[in-house]
Amino acid sequence: MVIFSKVKEFSAQLDTIKSVHKKIGFVPTMGALHQGHVSLVNRAKKENDIVVVSIFVNPTQFNNPDDLKNYPRTPKEDQKLLKENNADIIFSPNVEEIYNSDSGKRNELELGKIAVVMEGAHRPGHFSGVVQIVSRLFEIVEPQKAYFGEKDFQQLAIIRFMVNKIGFPVEIVACHTIREKSGLAMSSRNLKLSKNGLQDASEISKTLFFVKENWEKFQPDVIIQKAIATIESSGKLKVEYFEIADEETLQPVNDWSLHKHIRCFAAVYCENVRLIDNIQLL
Repeated sequence: MVIFSKVKEFSAQLDTIKSVHKKIGFVPTMGALHQGHVSLVNRAKKENDIVVVSIFVNPTQFNNPDDLKNYPRTPKEDQKLLKENNADIIFSPNVEEIYNSDSGKRNELELGKIAVVMEGAHRPGHFSGVVQIVSRLFEIVEPQKAYFGEKDFQQLAIIRFMVNKIGFPVEIVACHTIREKSGLAMSSRNLKLSKNGLQDASEISKTLFFVKENWEKFQPDVIIQKAIATIESSGKLKVEYFEIADEETLQPVNDWSLHKHIRCFAAVYCENVRLIDNIQLL
């Protein structure tokens, strides 16, 4: 495994790889890696010759400065985990290396309705930052395939939109959410929770699975209210949003019969840590 922090040296290595026509699989991350990230690396290893993992905490996608400051950073542990799981290259640049004068903000896009609901509504500017960093990384890495987890399903939809709009020659591969034994979706932010907090937060996934098993018995607005009440019943969790939306448009579902594919989304605070999760209903 090789680690690069400079674009110039990293690009030279990529040129060598591309000269012998090896396929590159790319896993972009913000570090604080866990088994969810490992599952992306494993999938990429099966489908490509070389796996590149980027580790970069992107400042432009944080609308809350304290959230950026407190985001977990575990570089030594990340490198050890990636080496154990046979990643080939780590690209770990600093902010100046990514956002230099040449990169600018040329890949800002009008993202439309999919970017103004849920995460977009509660984190202004978040998806503009996501588009900026992912497009920049795609330009540098030029992968054939890039791997993203479905836990961040709205982000996945935004990235697919961006790829189609800009015309990047990369296949976006969606990978299933990996969960703890309790059902809690694995997340770098889980590192900020206490042992009790981890247990309390498992109520999020339990409620999502309840909705999955019972959604046909209720109207959307009714089961949403039931879900919110359940999550907040202990007094230890606070729901920021709980939405049922069309998978393609990400717009709210008011009538089950009008949609082919439906997904349930939640953002919940536990011990002042913001957690997101989702599950497919239909």
